[in-house]
Amino acid sequence: MSGKTMQIRNLVLIGHGGCGKTSLAEALLFGAGATSRLGKVDDGSSVLDYEPEEIKRKTTISTAFHHYQWKKHTVYLADTPGDDNFLADTRAALHVADSAVVVVDAVDGVKVGTEKVWETANHYNLPRLAFINKMDRERADFHQALKEIREVLEVQAVPIQLPIGREAGFKGVVDLISQKAYMAAGGGKVEAGPIPDDLKDEVEVLRGDLLNFAAESDDALIEKFLEEGELTSEEIYQGLRVGTLKGSFVPVLCGVTQNQAGAALLLDAINFFLPAPEDRGQIKGQHPTSGAEVAVDADPDGPLAAQVFKTVADPYAGRLSIFRIYSGTMAADSTILNANRAVPERFGQLFLLEGKGQKAVANLGPGAFGAVAKLKETVTGDTLTAEGKPLVLPAIPSSRPMVTFALEPKKQGEEDKVFSAFSKLIEEDPSLNLTRNAETKEILLSGVGSVHIEATAEKLKRKFGVEVNLKPPKVPYRETIKGSVKVQGKYKRQSGGRGQYGDTWLEMEPLPKGSGFEFVDKIVGGAIPRQYIPSVEKGIAEAKNTGILAGFPVVDFRVSLYDGSFHDVDSSDMAFKIAGSMGFKKGMEQANPILLEPVMKMTVTVPEENMGDIIGDLNGRRGRVLGVEALGKQQVITAHVPMTEVLLYAPDLISKTGGRGTYEMEFDHYEEVPPHQAEKIIAEARAAQEKE
Repeated sequence: MSGKTMQIRNLVLIGHGGCGKTSLAEALLFGAGATSRLGKVDDGSSVLDYEPEEIKRKTTISTAFHHYQWKKHTVYLADTPGDDNFLADTRAALHVADSAVVVVDAVDGVKVGTEKVWETANHYNLPRLAFINKMDRERADFHQALKEIREVLEVQAVPIQLPIGREAGFKGVVDLISQKAYMAAGGGKVEAGPIPDDLKDEVEVLRGDLLNFAAESDDALIEKFLEEGELTSEEIYQGLRVGTLKGSFVPVLCGVTQNQAGAALLLDAINFFLPAPEDRGQIKGQHPTSGAEVAVDADPDGPLAAQVFKTVADPYAGRLSIFRIYSGTMAADSTILNANRAVPERFGQLFLLEGKGQKAVANLGPGAFGAVAKLKETVTGDTLTAEGKPLVLPAIPSSRPMVTFALEPKKQGEEDKVFSAFSKLIEEDPSLNLTRNAETKEILLSGVGSVHIEATAEKLKRKFGVEVNLKPPKVPYRETIKGSVKVQGKYKRQSGGRGQYGDTWLEMEPLPKGSGFEFVDKIVGGAIPRQYIPSVEKGIAEAKNTGILAGFPVVDFRVSLYDGSFHDVDSSDMAFKIAGSMGFKKGMEQANPILLEPVMKMTVTVPEENMGDIIGDLNGRRGRVLGVEALGKQQVITAHVPMTEVLLYAPDLISKTGGRGTYEMEFDHYEEVPPHQAEKIIAEARAAQEKE
């Protein structure tokens, strides 16, 4: 199998939002001749940012795919989002990639977004290159950006290029390996020339470092370098490639995307330094039934193994499943096995994605990002294999939703439409979650952030014609009692003909937290006939759904029916049901009713330097900190906080931690609302009821 995939590359462009990943991808595609014009994000002509939501925001929301040929190599690339709201898509692409090009803005340097995607690339041990972009911008600083890559990302960054000129005077780069200067010559061309005199000393120092790194990766090269003090360009490339694949260091390039200075050299560097599928070693999965480990080679002639890592819902073409092939060859018009679900899947055309467009191909092998339409059972994360040789590849980690909004259709009666459209969008974006709260009767949409949810609502309107309003969710308060009382609930009506008569004596008392509602029958001596007692319980059970304070359900109390009276003719189930509910309402008023609020258990993960601020903020939200634990460089704070205080917590946490903080929360228990807050909630609830 050796060498069968050596001319294949598979890479993901990663970096913080706005660092120029998409523009760099456009420059690579144009430079390699895969596109006929240089697409630009700013004027909406980008091949890769083609969704209306992306054009409007001038940012990547969904990973886009393309491919190109360069010097006999086939390269499959994915351009990923850098915005926190859409990182679930980026992480899914990194899960299936062989390598990454990390784009760093020469003005902004390494930002939180860079750190987040870098950590994910570390998790997958991906070999990578770094590209310092926007070298022609005001305040662009190659050396500062390089320093931040080394210090913040904690990596051995090895420059293989040096910029010529600064900011608007940026002209090109010195290639430290060939010791030539490459200047932009217009029309996308780059011309080689001698190194400018003012850079010669710096080039000499940096080249010395480069030779050391190249030599250290390979024993034979160390010997030669120690004896001769020099290596050929081929040997430098060989040494740097070995070190890059091992993850010992990251080669650093620089440039700008608009005049192609740097794109041609980056195309070469991708071929030289990044791994072929076979360089990544065997792919390990599990047998779907026995659970035994199964390993496959990145061999086009081996058994098929591919993983679907993204699904696109198209109202016209149906579902598009995007996958990465690890082993074997997939051909158009085939039947394959979905190993996760043990079902065969038949498909017709096989595609390579080209941004918005698709190119039908006869077959695809290891390393390819491919797509097929209308698979019936397959969802994101599933493994597609040959029927006789099934394996299940490791699952794609899911992102936990951090923000929840209530949504309502703008048009009445469109709830079913909302649910069916969302089920398709959730296939496309598994970091979304849609639920219905039975108590507040609201449809709740959870996502990674506010922008994520707003962009989803826009996509819902564009793709499925469904419009929704977003608002903070209602808090499911409860009511209970603190005192014990004995009350009479009596219902008597006389109006021509048969009357209605039911008379009950009830004892109401509080129960411990979480007990719910208990009904006790203490009737003796037939004070109320047996057949009416269930009606009394039913009357109370229905009435407790609407408390007297603010109309919230009443919990944690016991009602004992201990006495009463009846009428031979006028008593009925209905009369005793009404009597029970009247007694309950009267008892509630007298038994010191209080309001309860849901309290959430929160786990907030923040950098150490933000810990004091965050604990102070949680205390300010009436929170109770339960404990703090160290997790690497982060601190994990556990706290109980009232739900109403953290409905919109995400934006505050992001601003207080510069985007480094994350949190998870789940319902824990109910607690009494402090009196001054209770008054406000009760007044608001009553005003809302009057409106209705």
